[in-house]
Amino acid sequence: MSKIKRLGVFTSGGDSPGMNACIRAVVRTAIYNELEVFGIYRGYAGMINGEIVKLEASSVANIIQRGGTFLKTARSKEFMTPEGRQKAYDQLQAHKIDALVAIGGDGTFRGAIEFSKTFDIPLVGTPGTIDNDLFGTDFTIGYDTALNTVISAVDKIRDTAESHDRLFLVEVMGRDSGLIALRSGIGAGAEAIIIPETKSNLDHLYTRLEGQHREKASKIIIVAEGDEAGGAFGIAKKVKERYPHYDTKVTVLGHIQRGGSPSCMDRVLASRLGFMAVEALIEGKKGVMVGMVDKEIVYTPFEHAVKHIEEINPDLIRMVEILSL
Repeated sequence: MSKIKRLGVFTSGGDSPGMNACIRAVVRTAIYNELEVFGIYRGYAGMINGEIVKLEASSVANIIQRGGTFLKTARSKEFMTPEGRQKAYDQLQAHKIDALVAIGGDGTFRGAIEFSKTFDIPLVGTPGTIDNDLFGTDFTIGYDTALNTVISAVDKIRDTAESHDRLFLVEVMGRDSGLIALRSGIGAGAEAIIIPETKSNLDHLYTRLEGQHREKASKIIIVAEGDEAGGAFGIAKKVKERYPHYDTKVTVLGHIQRGGSPSCMDRVLASRLGFMAVEALIEGKKGVMVGMVDKEIVYTPFEHAVKHIEEINPDLIRMVEILSL
């Protein structure tokens, strides 16, 4: 068993709904286990600058329903240098912090990998990212809320599309991953979904627009921002050139997908993962991400967790083709 006395918690990279719920779980679980807990503001950048504050149970009251992260977040190029990591370690030593919980995604865990190569401070991560692109968990904190945000927006857009017989291309986040586009497209009943993993085949899209979809009053195409065809604007331009009779519009949802009050699913997931992150450190685990697979808690080494999911379930792709007829 570990002899941790002081625990630090921080959020890093892009914010996601449910991060506050995870921080809350970490803080209160640590205090229950008679550990002192410190909040590190602005991720690795704040660690370098010594933005470290002791937290009490009351410090995390009334935050479970708030989006974003009250500890703030940032990306730090300095931390990716040996000098920057040394500064961060010195600050942790000055505050006598002997273990860390990192809440974030790919970049956060890559930073943890580099930090652990030099400094022997136990570090456990929880997956906080709307992209859901980490190995070792079925769902990441914030993904469910982001999906619901997209679906709510697309439902509203469809009202206008239906009223004006318009074709809307809706761009969602997902520079390297089409998982938001795929699931939100299914949930919103999109006529087509274009994602990086399947490589754009605009001829296939044209065939769909020329077939049964031609008679539909509204047509919604969900596009992941990282698609190789140029995103929603690039595809819209090509569609307009080929089908000038279509009243084609583009909506980019952008950062509204990151914000908002977390869903119940995200609050429960974040609470459970935060709770288990502290338990893992107490048990002596380190260098792992806490995730949930098939409703069970699992621990995945950071080196494996950061490998992006590049294969999409082919059954989901086939289902989209059939259900969008």
